[in-house]
Amino acid sequence: MDLRAGQVAVVTGAASGIGLALAGRFAAEGLKVVLADVEEAALEKAAAGLRARGAEVHARVVDVGVREQVVALAESAYDTYGAVHVLCNNAGVGSGAEGRMWEHDPNDWRWAFAVNVWGVFHGIQAFVPRMLASGQPGHVVNTSSGDGGIAPLPTASVYAVTKAAVVTMTESLYAHLRSEHARVGASVLFPGPHMLRTGLWESHRNRPGRYAKRRPRRTPYRSLDQWEAAMRAAGHEVRFTPVEEVAELVVDGVRTDRFWLLPASEHSDDRIRARARSMLERSAPSYLESFILD
Repeated sequence: MDLRAGQVAVVTGAASGIGLALAGRFAAEGLKVVLADVEEAALEKAAAGLRARGAEVHARVVDVGVREQVVALAESAYDTYGAVHVLCNNAGVGSGAEGRMWEHDPNDWRWAFAVNVWGVFHGIQAFVPRMLASGQPGHVVNTSSGDGGIAPLPTASVYAVTKAAVVTMTESLYAHLRSEHARVGASVLFPGPHMLRTGLWESHRNRPGRYAKRRPRRTPYRSLDQWEAAMRAAGHEVRFTPVEEVAELVVDGVRTDRFWLLPASEHSDDRIRARARSMLERSAPSYLESFILD
């Protein structure tokens, strides 16, 4: 689709990181932007910053894991601007699960699925019917991850499972839209190819009480800086992709109607080939061996 001044983009998880970069990039194209985030103070700051740069912004506090709040977001966006052309289901959390899967706190899974999977589904159901009914060109971008979307990191298995679900959901959405001969496209986003400086690393700060851990953590949460230091100490190279590059990839992908928003990466390509080869050969997933813990 052509991106034109006056169109409207909705971005969830928009108060920081990738979401804020997406909102800023759409605003630079002249689009009106609707920002949704669960963190009120950060959302207000993000909206003020975009307005100071000349953007037309509508902001709303939303927990995407609550269906009624996403429906209310859609109603508010349409009441304010009368249309939505781009929807970015971007909000996501890291679950904070520790240890082996059979040791996980079930609430870690409930919370991660509520935001990372149900949040995307709620967005699709709240917005896509109206986008289709308008008859105007549109596009939906769902944020996945190389962790799960390509192959899982077993040390972050909850997150990986949710992001694998996002890929399958978006593939299905693409097929459904094509079956309807819709003017609305769909893409799945894999931010990267390197690590990103986002609030995902400290998701626990916004964890709702209804998903509170039922047993205390064995180790303290680590900040991104602490993760980076630990990786460097272990001899791993640490590289970061600017969130602005991710936003540029999305804008280009919307314009060209590209489904796989997957940046070029030899590492990612190797993982894709290894996983496909394992499936075709019906062999064990050897591509996970470097992550298997003693």
